[in-house]
Amino acid sequence: MEKHQVEYANKIIGFVVKRKNVKNVNLNIKPDMTIEVTANDKVPLEFIFEFVKSKGSWILKHVGHFKEVQPLTQSEKEYVSGETFKYLGKQYRLRVREAIDEEVVKYFRGFIYLYVKDLENRSRKAKLLDEWYRKKAHINFNESLERMYPLVRKYGVEKPKIGIRSMKARWGSALTEKNTILLNTELIKAPKYCIDYVVLHELIHFKYNDHSDSFYQMLYTLMPDWEKRKAILDEEVVRDL
Repeated sequence: MEKHQVEYANKIIGFVVKRKNVKNVNLNIKPDMTIEVTANDKVPLEFIFEFVKSKGSWILKHVGHFKEVQPLTQSEKEYVSGETFKYLGKQYRLRVREAIDEEVVKYFRGFIYLYVKDLENRSRKAKLLDEWYRKKAHINFNESLERMYPLVRKYGVEKPKIGIRSMKARWGSALTEKNTILLNTELIKAPKYCIDYVVLHELIHFKYNDHSDSFYQMLYTLMPDWEKRKAILDEEVVRDL
């Protein structure tokens, strides 16, 4: 992995280059806001520099104005009424209520209701909401697997299990040796069609455990609009994390 930087509009854009057996030069902004360019060994570094510069306006728009590219920092959530939280691609306003009996999280008509006994206990409120997100992730990720797996069954892919974990630099990972797809908990904030893209992407890795031409040919065949779904993840969902 090579680290480089270019100047665009008086700003420094830092990025890493990964040499892979891919047909095209691809630029990707990771969930932690690092910038990664993938290209095969035959692509000159000068071409990659110009490629990044050509994407400069787009990069600055979605990463922000910076001297050097660093992970996007967000303001700490206070878990008070009026804050917004994303779930399945939609924004929900938080309403915090005092719990009489059970501490619970619910969502209804554009609002997420958080019932907690101690209204001032920020860590408890954060824990309750995190547990709710994880429960919803378990349900929705497995539903996505049920939708996507039939597309690859005919290729001899064995149906994997779904695992959930917080990850800084990727949406998912195919653990082929464990027959498990590991998905980022933050993915629950994306629309279902974006979740489907990530799940299918990882399913195909059980057939082609690389990003070769064969991998992308299969992805294009099974999901012709995958690039649009990926763009929404990289441009809209990441921005709100």
